[in-house]
Amino acid sequence: MRFGYRDVCLRHDTGSRHPESADRIRAIERGLSTEHGVSYEQGRLATTDELLAVHAADYLAELERFCADGGGTWDADTVAVEASWEAARAAAGLALWAGDAALDGADGRETPFAVGRPPGHHAEADDAMGFCLFNNVAVAAAGALDRPDVDRVAVFDWDVHHGNGTQYIFEDDPDVFYVSTHERGLFPGTGNLRETGTGAGAGTTMNIPFPGGCGDAEYLAAVDEAIAPALVQYDPDLLFVSAGFDAHLKDPISRQRVSTEGYGLLTERVIDLADRCEAGLAFILEGGYGLEALSESVQKVNSVFDGYAPAANDDEITDRGRSVIDDVRELHGI
Repeated sequence: MRFGYRDVCLRHDTGSRHPESADRIRAIERGLSTEHGVSYEQGRLATTDELLAVHAADYLAELERFCADGGGTWDADTVAVEASWEAARAAAGLALWAGDAALDGADGRETPFAVGRPPGHHAEADDAMGFCLFNNVAVAAAGALDRPDVDRVAVFDWDVHHGNGTQYIFEDDPDVFYVSTHERGLFPGTGNLRETGTGAGAGTTMNIPFPGGCGDAEYLAAVDEAIAPALVQYDPDLLFVSAGFDAHLKDPISRQRVSTEGYGLLTERVIDLADRCEAGLAFILEGGYGLEALSESVQKVNSVFDGYAPAANDDEITDRGRSVIDDVRELHGI
């Protein structure tokens, strides 16, 4: 894979005890140093106009002043320092690079993966939250839609938390289909399965809020039985994966049970899905706070593109997981 990365993302200093630290990127880099077929791109900084496509002007001005004044605590979870403004522009720019690379034909071992921080999927149009300053995948989706060769974009968010920011930015937009698998009851408490989009975007939001304790079987069934049928019908030109790895069984802040091998299987599924849609495919890093689990999972994604075939999963789906998937299928007419 081609990984997007800029050094400034390490300078977004969240403090020694914050789970979203620069050590996440360092762990990914260490893991990838042993992998075949890895290359890096620096991307670029997102421009003000590109950020304004999804964020309010007053919010951008306020955040820029906040960082210029030295930063501090924006809310209980979200902090910034002076360098965070450039780091956030870099993370959004890496997401834009990933989308453009995918649309320009980068696939197979050249498939782009933007490894930037701060992450993005909680950032709303007019507010930072949940460790996120700019909504990177939303900026990239809006950028893609500006291209003449793109009519529709899909986002599959497999982070363990619901991407409230991405959903709200696009919930009334028929040109973006947002899908989220997340743990019900975790921060930020949004993502009810009956939230399916509003206005012209009705039907282009799909939430799959699993109870705690779900793992490979539930996540794979969600793709096979709900997500893939919906997105094949939607027929996007570009598929983004908001790739958080905090549903991993070794992640310290969730109760889900997805294995490293499970992320390999999910990667196989999204490759097949993009092929069926004849869509470009790009990955954008979101969460993942167990450093070993995060590193191993990103390695596994890369390994699949390098030819590795994950072992099939034979686990039985739980009754609670089955109930959620069945409800989603009924609600979306699948």
